[in-house]
Amino acid sequence: MPDETWGEVGRAFVVRVAGASATAADLDEHLRARLARYKVPKRIELVDELPLSPAGKILRRSLREVP
Repeated sequence: MPDETWGEVGRAFVVRVAGASATAADLDEHLRARLARYKVPKRIELVDELPLSPAGKILRRSLREVP
């Protein structure tokens, strides 16, 4: 996603497994404990499903358009 300082920064789209109760804050805390600060996504989005092409590939272009 666009960033004023770095140009672009990471953003994670996470599909939870049925029955999982993790929140974006839980995932952020988990990642901060295990990754270098610059590798932690600036934003974590919980989605029901990822947009897929008919061939089954993730449509990254569609994800960039999510506000």
